[in-house]
Amino acid sequence: MMTVAGAFAASAAFANMAAADVTIAHVYGQTGALEAYAAQSHIGLMLGLEYATGGTMEVNGEPIVVIEKDTQLDPARGRALLAEAFGDDGADIAIGPVSSGVALAMLPVAEEYERILIVEPAVADSITGENWNRYIFRTGRNSSQDAISNAVALGGEGVTIATLAQDYAFGRDGVAAFREALEGTGATIAHEEYVPTDTTDFTAAAERIFQAMGDIEGEKRLFIIWAGGGNPMGRINAMDPSRFGIEIATGGNILAALTAYRELPGMEGATYYYYELPQNPVNDWLVEQHFARYGTPPDFFTAGGMSAGIAAVEAIRRAGSTDTEALIATMEGMEFETPKGTMRFRAEDHQALQSMYHFRTEVQEGRDYGVPVLVRELGIDDMDIPIRNNR
Repeated sequence: MMTVAGAFAASAAFANMAAADVTIAHVYGQTGALEAYAAQSHIGLMLGLEYATGGTMEVNGEPIVVIEKDTQLDPARGRALLAEAFGDDGADIAIGPVSSGVALAMLPVAEEYERILIVEPAVADSITGENWNRYIFRTGRNSSQDAISNAVALGGEGVTIATLAQDYAFGRDGVAAFREALEGTGATIAHEEYVPTDTTDFTAAAERIFQAMGDIEGEKRLFIIWAGGGNPMGRINAMDPSRFGIEIATGGNILAALTAYRELPGMEGATYYYYELPQNPVNDWLVEQHFARYGTPPDFFTAGGMSAGIAAVEAIRRAGSTDTEALIATMEGMEFETPKGTMRFRAEDHQALQSMYHFRTEVQEGRDYGVPVLVRELGIDDMDIPIRNNR
């Protein structure tokens, strides 16, 4: 019969064994308007952990345990769930969320618990800008990376641009960064339009844009920054902006959204990822495995989730532990290989510097969407990404 002391010792041994696990909390919006993004992000995360560990799902001899928490795109809920992950579940590192608004609410929790939060895929500049703290790293691109790459694709002498974006951090940060990025290109922004995140009727917004742009001479473009449903590009294109001499332009998106791009052959923009654009061994593995397991190519946010998983494993492996200070010291300036090629965590704000892809849309036989064809890869050294924090 086991004694009380023996039971206590067994319990302590079990606790020590459990404590040896590397616990990663994926705190993200599994349900809600961005659930397609979330599903891709989680698949990518698990593939990234698998790839980085050579299939063992262990790092430094310790098993990786992944726990999932659904923010439902609610900032208050996201904040509470991250606190729960760190405080109750003992998570060593957290990854997420999908929404920029939720991410901004979660940042102070990482600082309070002194644990690493790898932000993926929330985009707003303020995450690694004015609201940043030293426990925040981001593998996802920021608004400035989107903006600068799209300014390269769309800017030019005499070009006039209107913008349409959602009225929250992602949209407003994106337009602000795009406006700044256009400086020196010769292009100007004549009108900015912001609408609620769940807008599906773009008639009034489009009419305001047409009115503002109608009498302007020269090349005119409407640049759309959008996340989730609503299909603003398709709906506005159906209103025939070409009668005002306006061409629609936008950045990259998930495969489902690229169906609207088929209506706009020759449209140019810049994207974070499309599975045929990067040429490297990590992306080759991702594409092969995703087709084999799911029968489809990896999507926009799959690559991001994989990058976050690889970053977490590489940081823990190189640091030799999950100690936060050791991780920060390791991750600042750390380079690691992802489906997009090399990423580098910039020491000043922990933003991952990475390639972006200038594309032109083509209609190709057998594909029901507009295919982004590479015009030029914009590498880490091709873009001067501003540092926006107060460090």
